[in-house]
Amino acid sequence: MNVDLFDFELPPERIALRPAEPRDAARLLVLDGDTTSDAHMRDLPAMLRAGDLLVFNDTRVIPAQLEGHRAPRPGAEDAAGARIGATLHKREGPRRWRAFIRNAKRLAEGDAVDFGQGVNARALDRADDGSFALEFAGDEPIELLLERCGRMPLPPYIASKRPTDARDADDYQTMFATEPGAVAAPTAALHFTPGLMAALAAAGVGHTTLTLHVGAGTFLPVKATDTTEHRMHAEWGRIDTATADRLNAVRAAGGRVIAVGTTSLRLIESAAGEDGIVRPFEGDTAIFITPGYRFRGIDGLVTNFHLPRSTLFMLVSALMGLDRMKAGYAHAIAQGYRFYSYGDGSLLLP
Repeated sequence: MNVDLFDFELPPERIALRPAEPRDAARLLVLDGDTTSDAHMRDLPAMLRAGDLLVFNDTRVIPAQLEGHRAPRPGAEDAAGARIGATLHKREGPRRWRAFIRNAKRLAEGDAVDFGQGVNARALDRADDGSFALEFAGDEPIELLLERCGRMPLPPYIASKRPTDARDADDYQTMFATEPGAVAAPTAALHFTPGLMAALAAAGVGHTTLTLHVGAGTFLPVKATDTTEHRMHAEWGRIDTATADRLNAVRAAGGRVIAVGTTSLRLIESAAGEDGIVRPFEGDTAIFITPGYRFRGIDGLVTNFHLPRSTLFMLVSALMGLDRMKAGYAHAIAQGYRFYSYGDGSLLLP
């Protein structure tokens, strides 16, 4: 499909720079079949049915944005250390991360980079997309190194408007975040609070978790003109046997599996067979969902509002229909909903 079909105009003032307070006070656009209604996240228990199951991503965002200097190159024209920015996006080994690099023209395979605070890495294996593998020096766990020198990797549409600050360390983590490894939050789950979870449980709505370590590739623009030409970056995920069994049992009993976030949805669909059965899964997924896709493992989605021409807007258009989603987004814009990672949410029930 032509990527231009997924474009729409969004006024810049609709981009949220801070989350709602409290989190479950965020607004909720409900697209239930052909019905459109306005609610709040705290109303979600009334929108679902007893026996439904919400599936959350328990990945935890790491401080994956680094600033440093390339070590000087003796005898080279640019011997002075160039300033290098790195955004880690996928772990490749115990001490090795794939990273998108700012000022990549000044970095070559074999160069050392000093990120300060005693954190050093060597650039290896430049890929076709311009990313490098960074091999971190020493024996100290990388998670501790990043806590010393890294920053929370806010999305570019927020980071371009204000600096990251101490609030973001909490604001950009969900209440389910237990498995470190993401460089972007599964933002649909940012709206959930212990109080909302208690209300959902009282309404007979269950919940479970899986893990998908979200990569920075989620923010990359689609540069292709046709969706068939776009290449997704792989992300690592896991659904264990107990979770897979529970998903299947809920649907067998007549309940609905509602993914919270496109990351949860993508992993469930990666693990689901043509028969609709979800099987245990551990490994990389680069699933790319566009209109025409037949959903196998989920029955609905809670998600935030997505960028024009993005793979995530393509995904929700596959779930609900492109015309339906464009009309829903036009309604949200007209009604003053807040967009993107810190913005409001939607409940999509095809």
